[in-house]
Amino acid sequence: MKALHLSRLAALTAAAALPLALATPASAATTVTFDCQADAPIVGPQQVSLDQDTDVTAPATVAPGGAFDVVIDPAPNTVPSDVSGNKVKNINTFALKFPVPANSTYVGADLAGGSNLGSTPPTISAANGVATLSFPGPIAGGSTFELPTITVHLTAGQSGTIETKLSGTSYSDPGLTFKAVASSIIGDVTAPTSCFPNPSPVFTTTTIG
Repeated sequence: MKALHLSRLAALTAAAALPLALATPASAATTVTFDCQADAPIVGPQQVSLDQDTDVTAPATVAPGGAFDVVIDPAPNTVPSDVSGNKVKNINTFALKFPVPANSTYVGADLAGGSNLGSTPPTISAANGVATLSFPGPIAGGSTFELPTITVHLTAGQSGTIETKLSGTSYSDPGLTFKAVASSIIGDVTAPTSCFPNPSPVFTTTTIG
C-alpha cells in the first residue's frame, strides 16, 4: 500500500481522520474514499470525508489449496494540526477491519515497521471471518506517522476467485473506527468516528486454478 493521503476534513470538533486499505491484482495503486461520521459533543454528528491511496500486492493466480500472501504497505501520513479553527490534540483508538475473502482461509498475519503510532505496538487478529488491525495511539495533531506493512497469509479454496476488500457498509457497520480529540471553545472534546469505504472497491482478484 503506497501513499496514504488525508483528504477533506471539515467539521467543528470532528477532528482528524486516518486509515489504510487493501489491494488490486498483482500490484496496483487504488484510491479509497472513506465516508466518516464523527459524533461531536454538543454540535452532534458531523460528516468527514477522507481519501487514501493504496498499493497492495497479491498473486493473480493460486493453485487449489495453495498458500499465498496479500501484502499491504502504507506510506507515511500526517495528522492535521487544525480543523475549522480547532486545534487537533490527537487521534487514538484505531480499528481497521477487512473480511477474510470468500474461497480462502485466514492463516495469520505479520506486521512490520510503522512509526509514531504510540507506545503500544499495533496488533492484528481475526474472529468471525473478519481481520482487525488495531492500536491505541495516540498520534499527536500535526505529526507524521506510518502504519505497519501487513502481510496476510491465506490458503486458497478449491475453485473460484478470491477478492480482497475492506469491511464496512454504513456508519452503523463501519470498517474503520477511531477517536479524535480537539480543543474548542468549550474545552477538549472527543469525537468517536465511524467510517466505511464509499464506494467500496475490490482491491485484488486472485483466480484459483
